[in-house]
Amino acid sequence: MTDVVADQAVLRRFLLGLAEGMNAAGESVDKVGETMSAVSLAYGRTDTDVVVLPTVVLIETGGGEDGRVAIRSAINVSFRFDQIAALYRLIESAQAGSIDPLDGINRLNEIGAMRQRFGWPVRVFGHAVLTTGLALLLAPTWQGAIIAFALGALLGLLKLVRSPTLQLVFPVFAAFVSALAVFLISPYVEIGDPIRLLIAPLATFLPGGVLTTATVELAAGQMVAGASRLVFGLVQLALLAFGILAAGTIVGVDDSSYVPLETSATLPWWIPAVGVVLFAIGNYLHFSAPRATFGWVLLTLFVAYTGQQLGIALVGQAVSGFIGALAMTPVVLWIATLRHGAPSQLTFLPAFWLLVPGAAGLVGITEAVGTSEGLESFATALTSVMSIALGVLIGTALYRVVHHGAEEIAQFHIEVPAALAEADEPSFWARILPGTPRSFWGRRKEARRADAGAQARHDDATRHD
Repeated sequence: MTDVVADQAVLRRFLLGLAEGMNAAGESVDKVGETMSAVSLAYGRTDTDVVVLPTVVLIETGGGEDGRVAIRSAINVSFRFDQIAALYRLIESAQAGSIDPLDGINRLNEIGAMRQRFGWPVRVFGHAVLTTGLALLLAPTWQGAIIAFALGALLGLLKLVRSPTLQLVFPVFAAFVSALAVFLISPYVEIGDPIRLLIAPLATFLPGGVLTTATVELAAGQMVAGASRLVFGLVQLALLAFGILAAGTIVGVDDSSYVPLETSATLPWWIPAVGVVLFAIGNYLHFSAPRATFGWVLLTLFVAYTGQQLGIALVGQAVSGFIGALAMTPVVLWIATLRHGAPSQLTFLPAFWLLVPGAAGLVGITEAVGTSEGLESFATALTSVMSIALGVLIGTALYRVVHHGAEEIAQFHIEVPAALAEADEPSFWARILPGTPRSFWGRRKEARRADAGAQARHDDATRHD
């Protein structure tokens, strides 16, 4: 903790930047608020209030008439894995009060302007590998893996275009192109389930993390943030489904083709393990992850996948994500506490994509619109999202209880302005014992003197009259 209290204006700006960075990393708003309060305390401020929403951050420092508020409208930016790692290293320094707020602001600007570790050919190849690994898990056929690699390379190349306007419509275009290619090839090549194969190249567009974070925020009482994220995620799913249905309309796909088919698992039993490794490698290359975090991401992916497969065997496909999320959440939080570990968001996001809550939702919406019997599948998809979020909540709660103990329940309390606050009520013994400054006997003597003085003044006035 620093010896000198930081200047309020600079500290507010630093807190705003940290909160906006955590929003860009996909962190839940309750976690952002807790972190900002901890940083404020590290710099000697006990009078800081924080309000965080997905697109707005408000920081107030000071109390009463001296209070000052700073507001920041968060821009629509998503951090890469290397930026997330650098951000959380800065947050660790800020929570220890070991960096000057002005230096912290400069460091935030450096993180925002960081150049990617790998060139564009490596990032495009990483996206193709990521897509191939997920295809081996969803639609395990060699032909499907080859098509997924080609589509992943194409979309990875198109993602290099850094236009904010095109980013709004790019998910629809990506879904349309991928669906058009898969629907045209599927009658002639054994690719397994066409709908599930489509999920692989669209994995990085799926709002699985957004939907899960929204559910966690709703469960934590953050209704505004949770509801807005939930709507945003569902709109993203609807846009992707629209692209798939538009391609199906052009090709002439009938209703039954939108229903997922049973895949013929012709590949060896060890192929899913290869798929998980390829998925981890693809994430590492495409998102420019730090070298030291690859092993932790791979460990988290294997724990999540193993838990999900165990859930399928125990409780079925619909809520298997609960077991996967419950298994990987303590591992993610434990890794974040290690000296050479990895930030929780960096390991959470790949696990979200692997558990594929967004993929299930995309299949459900496509069936709901493209067929007459899809509402049941969409409800199953929402159940899958809820189960994963519930697993994250329970896993987080168990980890905190084991490592930090149970916290006290927050009490409802409103501070009275200092100018209107009454003096504290003295204790019982302070009122009973004579001789104390605020004793009951002292007040009685003062009252008798006051009465005697008033009577004397009254008698003098009577004599004069």
